[in-house]
This record gives sequence, structure tokens and C-alpha cells, in this order.
Amino acid sequence: MSREIDAILLEEAMLNLDELARSCRVSREWIIEHIQWGLLPDSGRLQADPDSWIFDSRSLIRVKRIIAIERDFDSNPELAGLVADLIEEIELLRARLKTSGLDGY
Repeated sequence: MSREIDAILLEEAMLNLDELARSCRVSREWIIEHIQWGLLPDSGRLQADPDSWIFDSRSLIRVKRIIAIERDFDSNPELAGLVADLIEEIELLRARLKTSGLDGY
């Protein structure tokens, strides 16, 4: 039974490595390599055994974002990670502006 986890992202949603890979349509190895390169967060939760790794919805969003950047811009993983970092920083800054009432959108 295959599960798709695109429709609703819940803050409490937790995925193992296989579920994350299946949801993002990448291999386990792709995720493991990107974690080893420091492009995906491990938040100190990841143990030596990949089968014990658990990912939250933010990880799912970041993986999908990096996949899109690599694909759409024929980018190498390091550049895709940097672009994802910048996008996340912009989102954070916009949220802070909005909560302070200074947003211009």
C-alpha cells in the first residue's frame, strides 16, 4: 500500500527514510548523500543507522525544494542547498515582518 504525503503537511507528521524517499520520489541513497553533504537537516536526531532516522514536515519541504532546484536549474547539490537556505531565510524574514505589522504585501 503506497502512501502519498503531499496533500496535507502536519507539524507533527513524522516520516522514516523510506517514507520520505517515496514521498519525494527519490532514492534512499539520494537522501543519505544529501544529509552527509550537510544539505538536509538532521537536527542531531539522526543515528548511525539510516533505518532509525525520522524526518518532520520541514524536512519534506526542504527535500522537495532541493529536488526542484536541482532539476529546474540543472544545479549541483551544493548550489541547490544554498538556494534552499536563502529561500527559507526570506520566508522567515517575511513572517517576522508580517507579525510585526511591517509587511508590504
